[in-house]
Amino acid sequence: MNHEIIQDQGKNIYSSKATFQAKLNPDQVLDKLTNILGASNLQADPEKNEHYRVGWRSGGGSALAVLFPQTLLDIWRSLEVCVEGNCIIIMQAAKTGLTEGSTPSGNDYDRPVVVINTLAMDQLFLVNENEQVISLPGATLHHLQRELSAVNRTPHSVIGSSTLGASIIGGVSNNSGGALVKRGPAYTELSLFAQVNEKGELTLVNHLEVELGNSPEEILTNLQTGNFDKTKLPQSEKLASDKEYIARVRDVNANTPSRFNADKRRLYEASGCAGKLAVFAVRLDTYPTAVKEKTFYIGTSCVNELAQLRKQILSTFKNIPEVGEYMHRDIFDVSAKYGKDTFLSIKHLGTDALPKLFSIKGRVDSKLNKLSWMPKHFTDKAMQLVGKVFPQHLPKRMLEYRDKYEHHLIMKMSDDGIEEAQTFLKSFFETSETGTYFECNKEESESAFLNRFAAAGAALRYEVMHEKEVGEILALDIAIPRNELDWLETLPNEITKHLEKKLYYGHFFCYVFHQDYILKKGSDAKHVKKMMLTLLNERGAKYPAEHNVGHLYEAEPDLQNFYKSLDPTNTFNPGIGKMQKNKRNCSCCL
Repeated sequence: MNHEIIQDQGKNIYSSKATFQAKLNPDQVLDKLTNILGASNLQADPEKNEHYRVGWRSGGGSALAVLFPQTLLDIWRSLEVCVEGNCIIIMQAAKTGLTEGSTPSGNDYDRPVVVINTLAMDQLFLVNENEQVISLPGATLHHLQRELSAVNRTPHSVIGSSTLGASIIGGVSNNSGGALVKRGPAYTELSLFAQVNEKGELTLVNHLEVELGNSPEEILTNLQTGNFDKTKLPQSEKLASDKEYIARVRDVNANTPSRFNADKRRLYEASGCAGKLAVFAVRLDTYPTAVKEKTFYIGTSCVNELAQLRKQILSTFKNIPEVGEYMHRDIFDVSAKYGKDTFLSIKHLGTDALPKLFSIKGRVDSKLNKLSWMPKHFTDKAMQLVGKVFPQHLPKRMLEYRDKYEHHLIMKMSDDGIEEAQTFLKSFFETSETGTYFECNKEESESAFLNRFAAAGAALRYEVMHEKEVGEILALDIAIPRNELDWLETLPNEITKHLEKKLYYGHFFCYVFHQDYILKKGSDAKHVKKMMLTLLNERGAKYPAEHNVGHLYEAEPDLQNFYKSLDPTNTFNPGIGKMQKNKRNCSCCL
């Protein structure tokens, strides 16, 4: 194989131009990939690679092989072979996405599919006196939290996905939001990535603004080994976070949502790429750790009362909340009962253990589901049974609020904002007949957030445990306009007649909600979803808000155009956003 490396000095783009006269066939692709990676780092047996071809919640499809490269250079060389072999490339890290975007989708692709799992490359480099981090593709949010805590800094995102092992680059690639009110979606304009250009050439683009060398081999090797100056990186004019988000979320009179995946303001190269690039690294801001934090637990039976509280806090506070998580009473109950094992696992085993436990669970489920005599979802049912053995895990005051109030808000303030919140809440609820609050002690604060973060998995567990009585789960994540006061939806009978349960929770100050609907047995999920989306369109809502389109939503025109600009030949992750799966012709094919 002969390659010519061409550098565009102005743009730091490095092109690998193969001189093959003909494309490789699938067997030749596998042979070359095996030579690069070694047999132990390639799995072509569909029985053994199923875990990597099936989504966390739903979806899946076939693949020629799943690759497990051990270095960034291995990824680059694997990409070269895949491009020469006219293969579809699906980049994958922790596989914690909820919209089927990190696995194959079905078996109707027009080319062989190769999945590249990047978890082995999990290095992080703290740079510029820890004010920024450079993350490789396998590094997780949890890893970043642990590294930053040692230097009294915090990351760009903290949410339940961090305990599941979600990757940093996965969050950036999908504009993931998270729970932090001040920081908005994961975003950067500083990244290092590979793409296939309009000529059908594989190129490496270094926009990290870090000097790493003059060829893909030098750049990728120097990056992975940390062979660059980490203390004095040049100041960049490009953003490494969404610095405008605080002003945006404070604009409570705007008739548009604060954040959503298709927001073209925050689509830039790796940010929002949804796997249409092979991202090797991103550079992100970090933040100082608060000196003090205090959690306030708010309960009310009035939707408008919470809306007014949100509006006044965002528009008048000097220090807005760090976190503001909403739970309806129904999801409180489901999470308390069906998320109990997750709650206890995090509390007693720590967040280090949870990604490993979920990985083991996935592999066990994959094997057991092939045994006809085993009940489906055996591990979920076993874990649910184990959870029942343990005593009540939620604090008394939380349970009392559950009985009194329909709506629950968990608000965390820091430093000067604590006193500001104490003064405001005392005055706000002084004459209220529908709501009140209490200041959490350490145990209550931990329990409140754990119960909230267990909610998404608990909704799935409920469906599993009642599979004989209920239908499918329809999960939506939506962003509503910032000026909306009647924020909790009212559904018509033509929809509610299909619903067994409605479960509402989300990031209240950002007005981003997760809405899980357990359907009645026999109801058509596609039909119900279509009616739901029509209502959301009428409300001016945007969806998805933070889980990206994957293969479950149709991408808006701006998002479709962005994907096409990144991947003109449709080589990477084709079909997302319900777009075409077939190859688009490049100029060399005309």
